[in-house]
Amino acid sequence: MAGPGPTFPLHRLVWANRYRELEAALHSRQHDIEQEDPRGRTPLELAVSLGNLESVRVLLRHNANVGKESCQGWAVLQEAVSTGDPEMVQLVLQYRDYQRATQRLAGIPELLNKLRQAPDFYVEMKWEFTSWVPLVSKMCPSDVYRVWKRGENLRVDTSLLGFEHMTWQRGRRSFIFKGQEAGALVMEVDHDRQLVHTETLGLTLHEPEALLATMRPSEEHVASRLTSPIVSTHLDTRNVAFERNKCGIWGWRSEKMETVSGYEAKVYSATNVELVTRTRTEHLSDQDKSRSKGGKTPFQSFLGMAQQHSSHNGAPVQQAASPTNPTAISPDEYFDPNFSLESRNIGRPIEMSSKVQRFKATLWLSEEHPLSLGDQVMPIIDLMAISNAHFAKLRDFITLRLPPGFPVKIEIPLFHVLNARITFGNLCGCDEPLSSVWVPAPGSAIAASASPFPCEVDPAVFEVPDGYSVLGAERSEPLRDEDDDLLQFAIQQSLLEAGTEAEQVTAYEEQLQLERALQESLQMSTEPEGPGAPLRAPPSFEEQLRLALELSAREQAEWERRGRREEEDLQRTLQRSLTEL
Repeated sequence: MAGPGPTFPLHRLVWANRYRELEAALHSRQHDIEQEDPRGRTPLELAVSLGNLESVRVLLRHNANVGKESCQGWAVLQEAVSTGDPEMVQLVLQYRDYQRATQRLAGIPELLNKLRQAPDFYVEMKWEFTSWVPLVSKMCPSDVYRVWKRGENLRVDTSLLGFEHMTWQRGRRSFIFKGQEAGALVMEVDHDRQLVHTETLGLTLHEPEALLATMRPSEEHVASRLTSPIVSTHLDTRNVAFERNKCGIWGWRSEKMETVSGYEAKVYSATNVELVTRTRTEHLSDQDKSRSKGGKTPFQSFLGMAQQHSSHNGAPVQQAASPTNPTAISPDEYFDPNFSLESRNIGRPIEMSSKVQRFKATLWLSEEHPLSLGDQVMPIIDLMAISNAHFAKLRDFITLRLPPGFPVKIEIPLFHVLNARITFGNLCGCDEPLSSVWVPAPGSAIAASASPFPCEVDPAVFEVPDGYSVLGAERSEPLRDEDDDLLQFAIQQSLLEAGTEAEQVTAYEEQLQLERALQESLQMSTEPEGPGAPLRAPPSFEEQLRLALELSAREQAEWERRGRREEEDLQRTLQRSLTEL
């Protein structure tokens, strides 16, 4: 079929797992390691889907891109987890973190060069994670990113380091970036242990083997992935539209304005923001599946955590099939672009549930704010987004064509029960003074500059504190690695595990009452109004939530009314007894 010059030579070597020939072909540098086959897979994606570990190892050694997503929106690491192979997951995860780190480090000199041209500043970014679900709200953390910028030096302080073993990890950490002629000096300062990891970056990354070795994940980390669902949460903003919020009553409506951090801001709603959540479970054992989704309480089902639908990517297994090629597709069939595979596919048959929800994001935009989103703030968000999933979502949102003004506050959905509210404040210490930041005296060169908000930053904030131990570039953990799938699973497990046993029993009884109320409201809303009346459609999830909240509010009001009546009866009884005396 292929003739003297076979198409997709790397892919064909991967298909047969002829990894020694694959190594030789890559050494020749005559082939594109990122070429896509007729099914949209790169050689690495194909090797992972087929479970060919040796070919995966060869491709990763030759820097195949681990960060690429498939046509269906799944990352290479997620496909590796679906194989259920711990060695595969460990290998792909290690190179994923390594490539993230090198990408972040390689982009720092360009970032600092952009900042060099911008006015100096200090600003705080407050992240608040909020939810309308009470149990989730209890576990929602918050954090304040403190950012100092002076010339080509940048410092970012944080206290929320991520989560591990289902608990939030806290610690005082600073990331300092100092521009130099040939590159940049990067320092990660651990204030709790008084340790500083330093690395000097040039045009090329030094000692990649040493950095790769530090990225090897623990066995516990690999095991946690293999026993957790694969969750992909995507914020779809293709059809987003912005409109001004209104305020006022009695027929008089005006465009809403609010003061945020001392700046007048126009309030906008972003409509048609869709949150797409997909969950895969084909790699889980029956026990893991029951732990993650089978033992749902009525409250979890109410939250929409139940499986919506399942899809399997293959016809019945044929005799010549293998676990990673369940429908026995031949290489000639696979590599022929004119051959339709229909429902057949390679890889373990997918078990997937999906959920799409529409949200309104909210923006507070100030046209008076002196910070420049493009010149001063976006480079910092770009830097953090490389290794921080939440910053990546923020970047994807604010790179849209926003209405005019600086986004002093933004509220966007992260998951179907979790929002992030980001507020910019304390610009140059104007709200809460800092010893490291001050407004220059009138007549000074900085005060006379063209900056709309002149600010001077103490150069000492970019130095290593006295008494700290300075080490090399070795790191004990990837920087700020917060994966959506693990966070989503942590939220679900927190719902299962929150509270004492007695509290869980009480909560479970309340959940049963809530479910009964929802069922009653559903029945009432779908009953015909009279003989011959058409049956109304069942209410949406949002309508069910509204009905449940109204019912809860009525019960609360009735309880308070009963309490007031009892208190009044008690007061009257006391007064009568005093009168009789």
